[in-house]
Amino acid sequence: MPLFADGVPCWVDAALPDVEAGKRFYGELFGWTFDAGDAAHGFYTQAFHQGRNVAALAPKPDGRMPTVWNVYLAVRDAVATAARIAEAGGQVITAPMALGDFGVLATAADPGGAVFGLWQPGSHHGFEAEGEPGCYAWTEVYTRDRDAVDSFYTRLFGYRARDAGLPGIDAVLWSPAGEPAGVETAVCGRVVLDETYPVELPAHFLVHFAVADCDAAVAAVRRLGGRTTSGPWDTPYGRFAMVVDNQGANFAVSDTAKAA
Repeated sequence: MPLFADGVPCWVDAALPDVEAGKRFYGELFGWTFDAGDAAHGFYTQAFHQGRNVAALAPKPDGRMPTVWNVYLAVRDAVATAARIAEAGGQVITAPMALGDFGVLATAADPGGAVFGLWQPGSHHGFEAEGEPGCYAWTEVYTRDRDAVDSFYTRLFGYRARDAGLPGIDAVLWSPAGEPAGVETAVCGRVVLDETYPVELPAHFLVHFAVADCDAAVAAVRRLGGRTTSGPWDTPYGRFAMVVDNQGANFAVSDTAKAA
């Protein structure tokens, strides 16, 4: 399996109060199946779509921790990348640590306060499928500190930015470093939290999952005990909605086939 380039989102997991409830919710919503998890790895539960590893659910070790979808950015050297985070204006939350032969994990916060993970792959490379219904599709960081955050990710990963072309929204798309001239393959993005967002909403990464029908997925979220926080909306990149699962984790569902 090919490795992800530095700075490319390569994995997501959800920290939940009740993993069994999460398995029921996401199993029905996305058609996921799950392994059993085990005590040796904190009952970290891998999720599969059509037999391919696409995400994971993890029990929160502390009830005070947020219920949230986490995104991990690929790195070839987690120790070296973590050392550069403070220099770029961020903060290392969890120093790099090896998880058996699976890989090396670290967590950090950017200058605006959004938390993300670093993943240096070992035997676990990351997504075995993405961009298709039932799989990870996209992520963007929502921030109130645009200039510092743009500078941080550019320094850390060499992202190249271009305007996302969304009327009335301050948003950019980031492409990884090292792409040939003229190639514009965006891997994630940034959106400014302006006055239209609640002041109490913290900076965060929003994980999008691809679906075959955005409206049907929103209806399923509601039927399963979740709710909608925004949308559905039609955009140049597809029809999407921001939703919350039945335990409080925010994510988005996107039908990229329905570009406006």
